[in-house]
Amino acid sequence: MDISFLTKAQSRRIILDAAGLARAAQFGMGKEAVYRVIEQLGFVQLDTNLVVERAHHHVFASRIPDYQTSWLDELCEEGRVFEYFASDAGFMPMSDFRYTLPVKQAFSTQRGVLTKMEVDLMNQILDQVERDGPVRIGDFENDRLEASSGWWDWRPAKVALERLYLDGKLMIRRNKSFQKVYDLPLNFVPEEIDQRLPSAEEYAQYIIHRSLGALGVAYAKELAWRARRVKGNLVRQELDNMVQSGVVKLVQVEGLKDRLYMLANQPAQPEITAEVFILSPFDILNVFRYRLKDFFDFDYQLECFVPASKRKYGYFSLPILAGDTFVARMDAKADRKNKVLIIHNLHFEPLNILPDHLLKLTMALKAFVLFNQCIDIRFINSNNDEYLNFISNEFS
Repeated sequence: MDISFLTKAQSRRIILDAAGLARAAQFGMGKEAVYRVIEQLGFVQLDTNLVVERAHHHVFASRIPDYQTSWLDELCEEGRVFEYFASDAGFMPMSDFRYTLPVKQAFSTQRGVLTKMEVDLMNQILDQVERDGPVRIGDFENDRLEASSGWWDWRPAKVALERLYLDGKLMIRRNKSFQKVYDLPLNFVPEEIDQRLPSAEEYAQYIIHRSLGALGVAYAKELAWRARRVKGNLVRQELDNMVQSGVVKLVQVEGLKDRLYMLANQPAQPEITAEVFILSPFDILNVFRYRLKDFFDFDYQLECFVPASKRKYGYFSLPILAGDTFVARMDAKADRKNKVLIIHNLHFEPLNILPDHLLKLTMALKAFVLFNQCIDIRFINSNNDEYLNFISNEFS
């Protein structure tokens, strides 16, 4: 069995190329570039946090210099992209629709037994959508029987809508206020889209292809993670089969003990430029903390889930990548009322950052200000006054 041996530097090049972060505008410009990003990554995670612009828009803006948030909505309206909770909530190419069917089947069969009242409510809502058209949760009266006990204590109508969505009986799109609008799949899915349920083997092969295509070099546990909603999936079995058939390569990376994988047709020496990217915490590059540590020697954690007293870098710290090195992290908040991007903390890694990279970081910050619909920036704190002064002077 052949094994490819890679240095960490070679691995980083492959990983960044797969993620679309090897060079500026790797997918081109305009609305079609948005589709190309989704097609390459297979899944762009959605997040509702609005401290800065929402994560899915941030992912596109990092890769498409002229990105407009309306383009994603247009692709959804055109039936080329859809939203689903495949591994997490996110956007997928419509051509992958059939590979969400095993997940929908899993949601409908793996949950506990529903009460008659719950089933009746789901049927009533489905009948209403079939008869009267799309609905929002706001279209239903407050049917809560008891006072809410917390954030995730949804009322019955909301639970029923979400179950219908997860089961595949309804689909969603977002309105201008980012609220979910629930409708029938026949109003979303073009006729030419294959809607046959894939076999367990086909589903596992799809997961492997999509995951390795987006990650470049990966552990088996990352591939299994994407299929985790489907219990008893065949990802690990099919991974061995795909290695045997030569579709997937075994990889050994210097300094790492565990077995890794990559697609056999993955370019071995992709071009990497020294561009600077301000990234979302939910970017495909940042989802797996151990992966950042293993390949980039970058110890990162999204601290909005950490108690305030224990945060080191800030509530919503954004990783900053220069070439193949994480050079800083930035805790930022968009003050939309005053149109100011507030940098609560710009923390630089203990590296010698070249003036060229600092200049490119400044340009990336200027673009990020505009992307967040701001016109000014305010720096509050940094661990490196020299670097901060350089950047501040470029803004003055």
